[in-house]
This record gives sequence, C-alpha cells and structure tokens, in this order.
Amino acid sequence: MTNTDRTRQHDTGAAEVDGLDVADLELDLDTDLDDLDEAFDDHEDDLLLELVVLDLAGTTVADDGVVEDAFRSAAGTIGIDTEDALGAAIELVRDTMGQSKLDVFLMLTGGDEARAQAGNAAFEAAYERLITEGRVEAIAGAEETVRLLLELDIRVVFTTGFAPATRDALLDSLGWSDLADDALSPADAGRGRPFPDLPLTALIRTGASAVDTMVVVGDTASDMLSGVSAGAGLVVGVLTGAHDEETLLAAGADEIIASIAELPALLGLD
Repeated sequence: MTNTDRTRQHDTGAAEVDGLDVADLELDLDTDLDDLDEAFDDHEDDLLLELVVLDLAGTTVADDGVVEDAFRSAAGTIGIDTEDALGAAIELVRDTMGQSKLDVFLMLTGGDEARAQAGNAAFEAAYERLITEGRVEAIAGAEETVRLLLELDIRVVFTTGFAPATRDALLDSLGWSDLADDALSPADAGRGRPFPDLPLTALIRTGASAVDTMVVVGDTASDMLSGVSAGAGLVVGVLTGAHDEETLLAAGADEIIASIAELPALLGLD
C-alpha cells in the first residue's frame, strides 16, 4: 500500500489514516489535554510536605521580653552606658529579631570583632541565667504540634539565632532536647538569618528531597526572608513574637497564623 493509499484528503481538509479520522484524533487529544490541565489545576496548590523548620524564641517558645532583658544586661560590656544609647540599641535588637545575636553585636559595635564577641558572650550568659529563673516557657500547643508532625513522618528541625550552648540550655529547660529531629544555630549552618543557610542545612541533614517540600515557620521578618531565599514551599508567619502581620507579609510570608497551634489546620493535618 502506498502512502497515497494510506492517507486521503476529505473535502473538509482533514486526513484519514487507515480509516482513522485524524480530525477525531485531534479532538480526542485536545479533550485529554484539557482533562490533564484541569487535573493539574486541581492539585497545583497541593504541598508535598517532608520537613517543617520551626524557629524557637517567639514561635515555639514564649519570649516575654527575655531577649531584650538579656541585651540590656550585656549592653555595658560593649560600652553602651547611657539611656539614649541603650534605647537605640534595643530598637536595633527589635528590628533584627531572629538574626544571629553575634551579627547584631557586630552591628552595635561597628564591626569590632573583639567587642562583639564579648557582648555576645555576656548576652548568652544573661539569657541562660533568665532561663534558669523560669522566664521562658513553651507557647501553648507548640509541643503538641511538633509531636503530631513527627507522628505523620514529617521531619521537624528547630532553628535559632542563639549560640549552640544557649540553644541547648533553652531546649533542656523545656524538656525538648530530643523532641525534634535536629536543632540548628548559625554556627551549624554558616550564616544566620535572613540568609537561607539554616533551612537549607535542615533540609540537607534530614534528607528531604526538595526545597519545595519544606515549610518554614517564624515570628520575624528575618525568618520570612530566610524561608523565601531557601525556596521553601510555604513560609508561615506567626503573631506570637516580635513582628506584626504587615511586617511578616512584607518580608514574604505566604500565610499568617495566630500561633503555632494553628499550623496543623493550615497544613490540612488536623
């Protein structure tokens, strides 16, 4: 059979191949593609969830001014000795909540490494003292949320701007030392927030398959910026800490919830 025999032209201009009307084939193909597009649209917002990265102070742990009090205790170490200077320093502390505390002291000292290290050491000592005085406690629903995620085989990593020793003292005081899969400080990741290093280190350590399987949750603009820079599939702001809804959204939050207790519902896990 020749090619001419195989393919004939109808008056409409559509070809027929061995008795199969190509116009019908094109219609079926278009219909199938439409069905696929519709199915994709139905599921494009679905999130494959493997990892949740949770900030500590302000997100899972109630701060209640403890960070600011620890900075006030350390201020004299770096030569802040007037009320005006202290007020300006505390304003910077508020604006940079979530970032590496050493980086904040570098800002306060104009990049003087020795003074910044001394100030950070004084801050960490003051914060640990306040922990032992019972000044920090878990935010309601935080532990239950973490346990639910773990029960569903979703990995959980805590992140913080605190040094490892202070982070561990905080987790010990709450009985959370073994609660999550891991807990990271800037010293573990390279750079602190707003850089993406902390969530990306969490992803690598837990073996999550892709950045868009990760949810980043925090209470500061720095948390949001870090999550966005890391390519997280969802960046969630909570209103239990340093920054308000407007600030969190401006920094890139996809969703805002009142507290960590609302995270399971947001993720469709309740």
